[in-house]
Formats: sequence, structure tokens, C-alpha cells
Amino acid sequence: MSAPSANREEAVLQEESFSLWEDAWRRLIQNRLALGGLVFFVIMAALCFSSPVIAWLTGLSYQEQDLALGATSPSLSHWFGTDDLGRDQLIRCLYGGMVSIGVGFAATCVSIVIGVAYGSIAGYGGRKTDAAMMRIVDILYSLPFIIFVILLTVYFGRNIFLLFVAIGCVEWLTLSRIVRGQVLHLKVQQFVEVARTLGSKEKDIILKHLFPNVLGPVIIYSTLTVPGVMLLESALSFLGLGVQPPMSSWGSLIKEGAEKMEVYPWLLILPALLFSTTLFSLNFLGDGLRDALDPKDSPK
Repeated sequence: MSAPSANREEAVLQEESFSLWEDAWRRLIQNRLALGGLVFFVIMAALCFSSPVIAWLTGLSYQEQDLALGATSPSLSHWFGTDDLGRDQLIRCLYGGMVSIGVGFAATCVSIVIGVAYGSIAGYGGRKTDAAMMRIVDILYSLPFIIFVILLTVYFGRNIFLLFVAIGCVEWLTLSRIVRGQVLHLKVQQFVEVARTLGSKEKDIILKHLFPNVLGPVIIYSTLTVPGVMLLESALSFLGLGVQPPMSSWGSLIKEGAEKMEVYPWLLILPALLFSTTLFSLNFLGDGLRDALDPKDSPK
């Protein structure tokens, strides 16, 4: 095959790739639940990550105490009330959302890096490499998941950076299996054989042919991993192993609210509402991305 024809074939493949992503985007925006989930999550993340600015504008603080004020019900000066230490509940919930969403995305990024690299090597490295690497995954799967995270958290400390590293280090197992299965399927496809015949290097085959086709399942799994990580972080915070005072997360706020819900119900209502609606929005977005990127699996 001549060089001009090879270039034309590569240009056609790139054009088809762009059209596939454009079609996926059109299908996504036509899904009202997924689009609503995306809009809600963007607004919620923007509010949470702008909480320092909101606190500065309102003159409130998530850690400054007013013991004379104590726990008060919602009012004009404090829309969602204050906790028993006189701290504004809305500001604390926005700061808590910044921590929970930040941990969710950071831990997911760690799991993506480890899972994609591990799964790609296992799937592309041959039968012996695949068997050895997957047995390691099976052994890690046999360990109690929450116990493993708790041990990492206790061993490395309880700061926020090590928290998302510890969570990310155990969230990559399922993703590695997904990527490995995709690579095993793709590496024997005709377009990969054509690339080898044309003399493409292994690195180029992985980066230009395998990775773009694996990207769709990785994106779908990532949108479903973020809420899972947020739930895990909340469970750790509920057990007292998550973020430490005065910093808060939605999990720690829910824990505090649950302990005092009979006396101060507003301490539980707001963080639980924000947490649950954010998880719903991410799940709707993940389902919409799955249908958009793989329409064959979507319900008729």
C-alpha cells in the first residue's frame, strides 16, 4: 500500500472517530435525565468550589465559632441554621461538598491512571503476563474492601491528600479488568492488523488505535466511580477515619447531624439532601454516557 493511500485511510479513520464523538454528544444532550444531571452537578460543583468566595462575601466562616449563638434554626441571617458551635450550616455544607467532590474526582483520577495502565499491560502483554497480573487482581479482590481502605488510612495518616490516594489505590481493580477485556478484544481486530502490516510501532498502535477505543468505557466507568468514591469517603468519615475537624465533608456533616437529629434536625437535612441529589445527578449522567457511547446497549 502506497504512502498517499495510507494517509487517506488514516484521515478517514480520524474523521469517523470525530463523527462518533459528535454523535455521542448529540445522543447525550437528547437524554433529559443525563443533561439535567450534568447541569445540576456543574452548578453544585461551582457553588461548592466557590465556597471560600461566598464565605468572604457573606462574612461567614466554616470554622469560626459563635458559642453564644449556639445551634439556631434557619433564619434570614442563617438560611439553613447553625450548628451547636454557632457555625453557619450552609457554608459548612458548601465546604464539605468541595471536600467530598474533590476527593471523589482525585481518587477517581488515581484509579484511572493505575487501572488503565495495569489493564492495558495485562491485555496487550501476552498470555503469561496477563495470567500473572490478573491473579494479583484476584488476590486483591479477595481482601475485604473497606478493611483495606481503613488500614491504608490508619497507616498513612488521616490527611485529605492521603485519603484520596488510599481510596484510589483500591478503586482501580474493576477498571483494570474492563480495560484488559477491551484491549484483548481490540488487539485482534482488523484495523490493528492493518496498522501492524503498514509498519506502525507498538507505541503508535496503543496510542492511536487502542487507547481511543478504550476511552469510552473508561469515561462511563469514571462517572460511576466518582459517586462510589464519595460514598466510601462518607462511610470513612462516618466512622471517624475521614477528614478531621475543623474541616468537614458531607459524610462528617451527616454523621454530626445523625447524632443530633432529634434535637437539631436541620443539621442532617441539608447535607443529606445535597449529598443524595449530587449522587443522583452523577448516576443519571453515567447512565446517559453509557447509552450515548454505546447505543447498542441502550434500551429500545
